Amino acid sequence: MTFKVKTSSQPQSGFVSAIAPIAVASALFMDFIDSTALSTALPTLARAFHSDPVHLKLALTSYIMALAVFTPASGWAADRFGAKKVFLTAMMVFLSGSICCAMSRSLTQLVCSRILQGLGGAMMTPVGRLIVVGSVPRERLVSAMASFTMPALVGPMIGPPLAGLVLSIADWPWIFLINLPVGVLGVIAVWFFAPDLQAEHPGPFDWKGFILSATAITTLVAVAETAGVGMLPLWAMLGLLLVGALSLAAFIQHALSVDHPILNLSLFRIPTFRTSILGGSMMRLSLGAWPFLMPLLLQLAMGWSPGKAGLVTVGQAAGALAAKPLSTFMVRRLGFRNLLLGASVLGAACTALPGFYTFATPPILIFCLLAMTGFIRSNFFTAANTVAYAGLSGRDLSRASTLSAVVQQVCIGLGVSFGALMLHLARGTGGRLTVDRFTLPFVAISLTAMLAVPICATLKRDAGADISRNAV
Repeated sequence: MTFKVKTSSQPQSGFVSAIAPIAVASALFMDFIDSTALSTALPTLARAFHSDPVHLKLALTSYIMALAVFTPASGWAADRFGAKKVFLTAMMVFLSGSICCAMSRSLTQLVCSRILQGLGGAMMTPVGRLIVVGSVPRERLVSAMASFTMPALVGPMIGPPLAGLVLSIADWPWIFLINLPVGVLGVIAVWFFAPDLQAEHPGPFDWKGFILSATAITTLVAVAETAGVGMLPLWAMLGLLLVGALSLAAFIQHALSVDHPILNLSLFRIPTFRTSILGGSMMRLSLGAWPFLMPLLLQLAMGWSPGKAGLVTVGQAAGALAAKPLSTFMVRRLGFRNLLLGASVLGAACTALPGFYTFATPPILIFCLLAMTGFIRSNFFTAANTVAYAGLSGRDLSRASTLSAVVQQVCIGLGVSFGALMLHLARGTGGRLTVDRFTLPFVAISLTAMLAVPICATLKRDAGADISRNAV
């Protein structure tokens, strides 16, 4: 696929390539505020809906599952109707879902509203990344990806304390309504500053692939959601597992045998893309469990208020934001392979630390440890997300963006379910959520993250050298 940016002169093209990542990221800002604010509010929602806190994972995984199901259509939709038009439409759908979330009066209604949000979010992130990759010269890709993610990192910094403030002075629906002014500003920024990319007609939509992938994702995530917590009888879980496995096998066979699959699995033959996705998946499993486990640890087990918990957890976002200006330097200095190896080892080790917090652990120490974790993870994901595109060009860019987004969301959703399962096993039937019960979940997700190390070690030492050498 060859992109064309509607511009009248070269200076304007340079301006577009510089401002596009920031404009698109400003629109994604509301997504990050929403996710982090909701995580902080999970204990409050558990009380409001009279639900087990562990079951509140549905509010997170329903959104993530919707992302994974509908994201495969994002690449085709962007090629067919235009990336900018699809992105703006997705923002409006997301805002509509936010309003529905605020109006929810039960966990079931909230889950349905989160699915509507997920439909919009499924188009926002991959299409936004596609706008950036398609409008920026290759030599500026590292710095553009850093600019693309930097404004979004402000969302996790603002989300937790903002949610804590809102919950201290107002009812929980307001954590969703704060999306509205941010979303309106994002629409304006994208309308005026995002480039209008054009692409060749993508051909017919792969309905068979979409149905098979949606079935596989939905059933397998449902199995992960219900495993070990008694939400479904054993026969139903086994039935879902069988349907999911058969759908996945059928989809793989279909995707490798047609010309225009909805997800191009042949991209895994490219070493840099394969390592980025597989290694990043191991880290994202732990990243998915993190926003579910941390609020429960700090608020329910340690007895902190939402405001105090929100302020301290800002540490992770602050560390991630501090890493972004240094990401280009570190890629050029260390190379993608060394940076990914070091960050995966340190990131996995930091993931286990909250499992050893006690009532005596000073909040300032927790803040600093979270900042260190955010700094390391940010460097890992900047490198992983960038090296994925090192061996790609043309039509493969949109295909890689779509496939990458789907795998990421599935892994994050499975991470939430895995973390919840470990917490359920540590707590036991009817047990209280005490501080010591969180050791097993955090150690388990840390060991999962450590699996990224041998995967990243398969990268060649000069992998992505054409990008890292010319990064500005």
